[in-house]
Amino acid sequence: MALAERTANIERAGLVQDAARRTAPHVTIRGLTKRFSDATIYDNFDFDIPRGKLMSVFGPNGCGKSTLINMIAGLFPVDAGEILFDGQPLSQIKFGYVFQNYREAMFPWLRAFDNIAYPLKVMGIAKAERTARVEKIVANLNVKIDLSLYPYQMSGGQQQMVSIMRALVVEPEILFLDEPFSALDYEMTLFMREQLQRIFVETATTTVLVSHDLEEAVYLSDRILLLSRHPARAVEFVHYDAPRPRTPKTMSEPDFIAIKAHCLEVFQREVHKG
Repeated sequence: MALAERTANIERAGLVQDAARRTAPHVTIRGLTKRFSDATIYDNFDFDIPRGKLMSVFGPNGCGKSTLINMIAGLFPVDAGEILFDGQPLSQIKFGYVFQNYREAMFPWLRAFDNIAYPLKVMGIAKAERTARVEKIVANLNVKIDLSLYPYQMSGGQQQMVSIMRALVVEPEILFLDEPFSALDYEMTLFMREQLQRIFVETATTTVLVSHDLEEAVYLSDRILLLSRHPARAVEFVHYDAPRPRTPKTMSEPDFIAIKAHCLEVFQREVHKG
């Protein structure tokens, strides 16, 4: 076989592999089981998280939304089952996690800059590179925050923005957000929703968002996972492909209203089953 033909075959194979990777699930969950002393939260749960999408998890109170992402992120042990990232265990990938309580998630003795750089320090990255990577993400996101401030000197929104940048500075393959705006006032919540959208558009990072706010879950997401009461099962996986950036006007459009109404109907049906 001629060199040119062999090269063409290799390139075609590479394109096929790239296409397969783009369409394959980013995270596969099989047989996931989790029990607490008084309840079985998940029992032989299977699910695939799509690559490069912003997915929200929504369901009745106590159904296991936060528990799910905590198990995927390795913060909670599983009782049974397997979670793989592109076929690899969690230890082989980089991920970011944004907690709902930003006050407890930040180190109060570190300035904002050092809070963002902290995971890079843990990874053993040299100080000069840590500085460069923090400056790069601040510039890319066009963040206007004085990073010399300590957490107590910053507003809630500023602290949560620092938490998000800390999660992104490691260049994660997947980003988890556990009710990241629940402790913010409404004005700051609206601002942070727009920031999250911009981050997602610019990075295309697979993102999993837990939310107790259905409007927020639909507005921000490409996919909405609707869970049942525990033991949780995937009742529906709703697609919402409105173009970005989405604006307040999006929430008055027929598609948004219809998707939100459908999700609400499913949610109420599951709540009443309890």
